[in-house]
Amino acid sequence: MKKILLIEDNPEMRENTAEILELANYKVETAKNGKEGVQLTSTFQPDLIICDIMMPELDGYGVLHLLGKDESTANIPFVFLTAKAEKEDYRKGMTMGADDYLTKPYDDVELLNIVEMRLKKSERLKRQFERSAKGLDQFIEEAKSFDLIAKLAEDKKVKILKKKETIYTEGSYPSNVFFLQKGKVKAYKSNGSGKEYITDLFKEGDFFGYLDLLQGEPYQETAIALEEAEVSMIPKDDFFNLLQGNREVAAKFIRMLSNEIKDREERLLHLAYNSVRKRVAQALVTLVQRYQEDRSKPFSMSITREDIASMVGTATETVIRTLSDFKDEKLIDMKGSLITVFEYEKLVRMRN
Repeated sequence: MKKILLIEDNPEMRENTAEILELANYKVETAKNGKEGVQLTSTFQPDLIICDIMMPELDGYGVLHLLGKDESTANIPFVFLTAKAEKEDYRKGMTMGADDYLTKPYDDVELLNIVEMRLKKSERLKRQFERSAKGLDQFIEEAKSFDLIAKLAEDKKVKILKKKETIYTEGSYPSNVFFLQKGKVKAYKSNGSGKEYITDLFKEGDFFGYLDLLQGEPYQETAIALEEAEVSMIPKDDFFNLLQGNREVAAKFIRMLSNEIKDREERLLHLAYNSVRKRVAQALVTLVQRYQEDRSKPFSMSITREDIASMVGTATETVIRTLSDFKDEKLIDMKGSLITVFEYEKLVRMRN
C-alpha cells in the first residue's frame, strides 16, 4: 500500500481529499500546516506528498525547500495544491523541484490521476540503467515521460529555424539548454582548415547544448538545423534550479552524460581504424537509428553528401563513390539529396 502525506490547512478540504485517497486504497497521513508536515515526513516516510501552498507557520514553498535539503526526503514526489493557476507560481514551484500542480477546485478523478501518474514516474526514475547505448536509450525514453524539463520548455521562447540556420557556434558561451520540438539538427566541429566533423544528430524530443553548459566552458561545437525546425530555449538558471531541486533527475542526467561521452569515444575509434566503406555504412546506420524506430521498413532522409562526409571524416568525392557502390549492391537508393536505406541489417553487419 502506497503512503501519501497530505498537508492542508483547510479542515474540510483536508478531510475530503484524505477520504478520496483512502477509498483508492492509499495509506494517508494528514498535517494541518507546513511545520507539522515536515515533522511527519521524517517519521511517516511517504511515497508522495500533496501540499497546499498558502498555509500558516510554514507555506508550501518552505516545506519543499526544507525537504529538498534532506537527502532522505529530497526525492519524494511533491505535488502542490493551489487556488491560483498563475504561471509565475507554477514556474517557481517547478524550478524548486516540485513534480506537479493541482489547481483547486479539483474532482476525485483529477486527484487520483495525478497521484497515480507521479507514483509510476517516480518508480521508473528509481530504475538503474546499464552503461551502454541501450541503457542510454532507455533513460532518454524515461526522461521524456517524466517531462520535468519538457514542462519548463513549454512557456519558454521558441525559435523557428530555417534549413542551415545556426543555433549556436563553436567558441560562444552557452546561456540556454535547447529542446528540439520539430525537425532535425546536427552538431559539428571544425578544424583549422575549415573541414567539418559531425559529432551529433538530434531529433524531435531531444535536449542538446547542455554538456558545455554543465562544464562552464564555451561551446565545443556548432549546431545547425538540417531542415526547418522549432527549438525551445530553456534559460540556464532554470535548468540548474531543476537539477539542484531534484536529486533523481540530476543523478540520471549525469549518467546520461557519461554514456554520451562513451558513445562519442567509440565513434572516434571507428573513425580512426575502420575503412571508408565501413564508416559510410556506420553513418547510414546512425541515421536510421536516430530517426526511425521501426528498422524493418525502408528509411528515407534528405541529407547532403557533404554532411555524410562530415560524419565519415573523408572527402565528399569518396563518399559519393561509396554510396554509388551501395546503390549498385541494392543496399540503398538515391534521388538527388534523398537517400533511402533498404538493407539496414546488411549495413549493420558491414560496419563491424
